[in-house]
Amino acid sequence: MKKFVLIALATMVVFGAALSAGNRATAKEPKILEFDSLVGIPPAYTGAQNPIRGISGGGLPWSIGPSSGELKANGKLEITVNDLVFAAGPNAGKNTVPAFRAIVSCLRSDGTIENVMTDPFPATVATATDPGGDAEIEAKLVLPQPCIAPLVFVTSPGGAWFATTGK
Repeated sequence: MKKFVLIALATMVVFGAALSAGNRATAKEPKILEFDSLVGIPPAYTGAQNPIRGISGGGLPWSIGPSSGELKANGKLEITVNDLVFAAGPNAGKNTVPAFRAIVSCLRSDGTIENVMTDPFPATVATATDPGGDAEIEAKLVLPQPCIAPLVFVTSPGGAWFATTGK
């Protein structure tokens, strides 16, 4: 009888472990975009002169340091922004904007564009010893299904882009 109980118990443990591993595997949400770089806005894209997918650029060029992020199929967006600062103008080399937003731009299956924006998230501003421009975002967006050829923009609070996915 003891042997039967031990075998039954061992079987339940093995079955439970296999079931738990299966649940973890199915719970993992697929990534639709992963990036390890962002590019700051060059002069040709500042203002409304050359919008990308209907999104105008900031009024001055911006540069950005090593930054990364990912977008999952369920709309979870995570971005690490480093050293996003003005590349020209009186505040060149500094960030004076206390909050950024992100926009995910998707092409819909009918060929139209849908841009989805996050709430503002805090950004560091320049001090005497730090140029600022660092931020972390973790947001959950409602994306169109499917979200074809997604682009991610880091923007001003008003939605003008400062950096986008690219190299």
